[in-house]
Amino acid sequence: MSIPIPVTQTAKAKKKVELFDFFYKYGTILTIIILIGIFAVSNPSFIQTTNLVNILRSISIVTIIAIGITISLTVDGFDLSVGSVASLANAIVISMFVWFSQDTLIAILAAIGASLVVGALNSFMIVKLRIPDMLMTLATMFIIQGIALTYTKGATVSQNMVMPDGTFATGLISPFFAKIGQVPWIILIMAVIVIATHIFLTYTKHGRYMYIIGGNKEAARLSGISVNKYKILAYLLSALFAAIGGIVLASRVMTSEINSGSPYLMDAVAAAFIGSSVLGAGKPNAFGTFVGAVLIGILQNGLIMMSVPYYAMDIVKGTVLALALAVTYYKQKH
Repeated sequence: MSIPIPVTQTAKAKKKVELFDFFYKYGTILTIIILIGIFAVSNPSFIQTTNLVNILRSISIVTIIAIGITISLTVDGFDLSVGSVASLANAIVISMFVWFSQDTLIAILAAIGASLVVGALNSFMIVKLRIPDMLMTLATMFIIQGIALTYTKGATVSQNMVMPDGTFATGLISPFFAKIGQVPWIILIMAVIVIATHIFLTYTKHGRYMYIIGGNKEAARLSGISVNKYKILAYLLSALFAAIGGIVLASRVMTSEINSGSPYLMDAVAAAFIGSSVLGAGKPNAFGTFVGAVLIGILQNGLIMMSVPYYAMDIVKGTVLALALAVTYYKQKH
């Protein structure tokens, strides 16, 4: 004999679920609005146009790299090597100018080509040898990090740097390349990538196939979708966007620092996972990733204006990432 569930208990459970769904859909946007309000009250210059443009500029590289992670997540993968790939692209593009006196096109193509090799390596090991995505890209992260360090001999690559033989590097970074990392171009590049990826994932057959693979690989395979082909495509695109992030970073700072792309990894992962819940999408998506990056950018900028020490930033960013992961995985199980 079944035991009747009290009406009040059912109503409370339903209300609890509805409340969670509301915060799942709109929590990120509400948080952004609340943070803007708090930071604006504490420092009115926070909402000045100059500072808002500065926030958009600061999140541009994170967003571009995070878009690559987002694409890998759509096929139920996870690319941890994006930070190292960005470092490698940064090192190659600057060294092409400074060491080899190449023009802008050659320098950019060399950086993208090297990064696509990394994407191809990840794809081969994951698709053909069946190595779990996260473990493979973790290994690649260390390998590429080492290659970038070996290539630059652990030194900062910049104009007029001292070469190993004691002479000065004679190559110059082109003025055209230097503009890529400046406003408004850096923001426009980010916007174009976000919009193009959103259209690709949402409105094209290939994007829908990638979501189907991410939802159920076996069902996708039985439906005739080439799962391996789309996984390869996802990791190549992930490497491509990491390379673009590294190139834009190089243009912005005009040097290649040791492991310069690594600090962007955690922010990019956080942005991609936060983005999964924006407006109740329930899946990785380009627009949500942008909103996630905006949240992180506002937090960083606001806390700096409140004179919070830089070494405390990782506590805040780690907490945001933990919350995003908690919400994402809780939603997947309920």
